[in-house]
Amino acid sequence: MNEALQRALERYEPVIGMEVHAQLDTRTKLLCGCPVRFGAPPNTLVCPVCLGLPGSLPVPSRAAVEHVLRIALALGCEIPERSWFDRKNYNYPDQPKNYQISQDERPLGRGGALVCMRSGQVVTIDNVHLEEDAGKLLHEGVGPGQSLVDLNRAGTPLAEIVTEPVLHTLEAVDDFMDTLRLLLLHLGASRCRMQEGNLRFEASISLRPRGQTALGTRVEIKNLNSHKAVLGALSHEIVRQAAQLDRGEPIAQQTRLWDEANGRTAPMRSKEQAHDYRYFPEPDIPPLSIPASWRERLAASLPERPRERFERLQRSGLGAYEAEILVSDPALADYHDALARTTGEPRRAALWLINDVLKLLNARKRPFADWNVPPEALAELIALEREGVVSGLVARNDVLPAMWETGERPRTIVEARGLAQRSDDASLAPIVAEVLAAHPDTVAQYRAGKTKVLGFLIGQCMRRSAGRGNPKRFSELLRDALASETDQGSRPAT
Repeated sequence: MNEALQRALERYEPVIGMEVHAQLDTRTKLLCGCPVRFGAPPNTLVCPVCLGLPGSLPVPSRAAVEHVLRIALALGCEIPERSWFDRKNYNYPDQPKNYQISQDERPLGRGGALVCMRSGQVVTIDNVHLEEDAGKLLHEGVGPGQSLVDLNRAGTPLAEIVTEPVLHTLEAVDDFMDTLRLLLLHLGASRCRMQEGNLRFEASISLRPRGQTALGTRVEIKNLNSHKAVLGALSHEIVRQAAQLDRGEPIAQQTRLWDEANGRTAPMRSKEQAHDYRYFPEPDIPPLSIPASWRERLAASLPERPRERFERLQRSGLGAYEAEILVSDPALADYHDALARTTGEPRRAALWLINDVLKLLNARKRPFADWNVPPEALAELIALEREGVVSGLVARNDVLPAMWETGERPRTIVEARGLAQRSDDASLAPIVAEVLAAHPDTVAQYRAGKTKVLGFLIGQCMRRSAGRGNPKRFSELLRDALASETDQGSRPAT
């Protein structure tokens, strides 16, 4: 934290509310059959409906409505029996109709709360609603004062989650963003790929002197596309507003944009009120009826919430760090649950996934989604190591990569490649003798009472056996040999 920010926070308390726009994971747009696909050539995924051409009629996507209802249910929102769309009127170059189909008076969810993963803070929700996205302006590669418009994104379904202004620190904002992103991923509602614009934030912030309860004048910061941008913009606003208040100058209620290159916010326009948008019910879409049977079916389909899963994993014996890594990817967490059920050892399953499977994938720059080994096969490998059929070194360095590359079962790989662990003294005793002869200084340390060096000697034996010797038997042979040499060295000369 820089010095100016720290000084500002000593005098003023930030009051922050968040608006989150999550692109829903649907095949088609909200109100037409155009596909949703990132990276398509500009203006190729459009039709009369999403272009707003006269005579076209919108038809809401049931999949989009259900995604937002599931988000609202997961947040504990109140779901109305009837909901409807409204027209939000504003003129902007990337909005084909000059109005946006959104929800104002009767959103799909009101109230509710999100419990943050790290802090446990309860962030109360104002509403959750469904709306269509605008297009995208492209400013690069054109002349001064010119922009190109790509309308592929126009009409894409968005869930907007609006919080109450209950966040007061940058750490709390970061925790909220992480937790909400995980919830959307676990629900399967959004892919949350910020680099593709799947998740965008807007933050409203005001300051008040420490110890006071009255709210200050709020400023809204638009279209923040990363956690770094949100935290950077809020940090700048805290310093800017604090300096202005110190000078006795009022804060103007306005919308500002984040200039990441220069690390500052800049005015965009005066802040609109709801009446500025001239909301009125969308005449071309009938109200939505949401019967209790629909709500109950969707509620029954909800998965375990990320924080609930995080706490359950810790109760099963995992540390907070391990549980957080697993919960960060729903597919990884699901795989762990299946693996833990098969092995009966949740923590051993977690360590294999985190220390070995993810390490293997990261070395090859592959995501966990590419992991093709069934949980039952990995459980078989874990059992082979536990039973001493293969050493841990061979299991991790030889068998595990072969399972991923070939799709074969671990026992098949071990037998075909002769990777079974050797425990016979005829094979291991010569290796022990070689290691002791090669490390006289370590032997002397052991004789002097530094018994911890035994681990080093076992490691050397494992290396000489290419990881195929039984480490437990190596330990026993080493101890016997060292004890024998110590006894001989202590005998009086005859």
